[in-house]
Amino acid sequence: MSLNSTPSGERVHIGFFGRRNAGKSSVVNAVTDQQISVVSDVRGTTTDPVTKAMELLPLGPVMIIDTPGFDDEGSLGEQRVRRTRQVLNRTDIAVLVVDAAVGKTAADDELIAIFKEKEIPYLVAYNKCDLTGERDYADGLSVSAVEHINIHALKERMARLMKADSGRKICADLVSTGDLAVLVVPIDKAAPKGRLILPQQQTIRDLLDAGAAAVVTRDTELAQTLQALGTPPSLVITDSQVFGKVKDIVPEDIRLTSFSILMARYKGFLETAVKGAAAIADLRDGDTVLIAEGCTHHRQCDDIGTVKLPRWLREKTCRDIRIATSSGKDFPEDLSPYRLVIHCGGCMLNEREVTYRRQSAADSGVPFTNYGTAIAYLNGILKRTLSVFPDLQRLV
Repeated sequence: MSLNSTPSGERVHIGFFGRRNAGKSSVVNAVTDQQISVVSDVRGTTTDPVTKAMELLPLGPVMIIDTPGFDDEGSLGEQRVRRTRQVLNRTDIAVLVVDAAVGKTAADDELIAIFKEKEIPYLVAYNKCDLTGERDYADGLSVSAVEHINIHALKERMARLMKADSGRKICADLVSTGDLAVLVVPIDKAAPKGRLILPQQQTIRDLLDAGAAAVVTRDTELAQTLQALGTPPSLVITDSQVFGKVKDIVPEDIRLTSFSILMARYKGFLETAVKGAAAIADLRDGDTVLIAEGCTHHRQCDDIGTVKLPRWLREKTCRDIRIATSSGKDFPEDLSPYRLVIHCGGCMLNEREVTYRRQSAADSGVPFTNYGTAIAYLNGILKRTLSVFPDLQRLV
């Protein structure tokens, strides 16, 4: 996978924050060497977060985010500040841009307090040093977006704030060199024509990196595929939506799991998801379940989030359950109305935002699970699908 094709969930998210007219957009343009954001002397020119996926040396694939001024005023200004706060939930590295001629203000200090509270690595860029002549700051770096002073140094410091690669794998650690894995990929009218969805692509690449072989088949041909292989595969990974069918085809002695379950582990919340799935048994009439997705897409007539999952939940529990949905960045700030959150695999979200959503649920006392884990539970095979993770089977 090239740097330019790296999905947003795998990119380092770098947010630029600060007061209006501190020069955030000018610094963004200087750092990226592109005209990403509109620049003006008028305060509050940036009215919505502006994002740009790109390769930024020496950092690699990143998502640059320019935000509205944190000191914006009025009813619209409050909404812009709220959107800026939302950006903080997915920010891996924060750059606080301060107008060097003004110095740090209460709004800047508030942002620094938020960075520390959310444990976001940050640095302070004192912009407009070409006007002040000031070069030395104990708590930051002097820069000039106009004169391009210290812009390279700023990028070098940003790179040093990047956390080390966790080494987390999707499934490469579950197979050995020469192993065979069968991937079950149903192709329906909701599937993008001409390509596989992201978790399927990532899983295939992970298997190849491990020296294993991947055989991809539809659920309708799975039985014939297993028979044709002769040698049983080491692992079967399926789309969760066809768990009900696949579980009856794959022999019990072959390990079985799903793309969504693997993605939950990859994003760091599988144990939470397993514990959260148990809350399905406690649902009662009138309870509201939030079904949340990290991306937006055109919904089909038998959509997983709005049709299939609600139907399976009601059939399993025999309860009159209410369903609420969210997609993209519109994850509710207040989760108290919900009895359970069922989230997608989060392949389009970076780990920090997934962690924020999981922690928001925990803070509200709301169980949190994901599609694959919930569907395995509804099919009565959750323990079986965790055979690849024996330490988690005890939770079922």
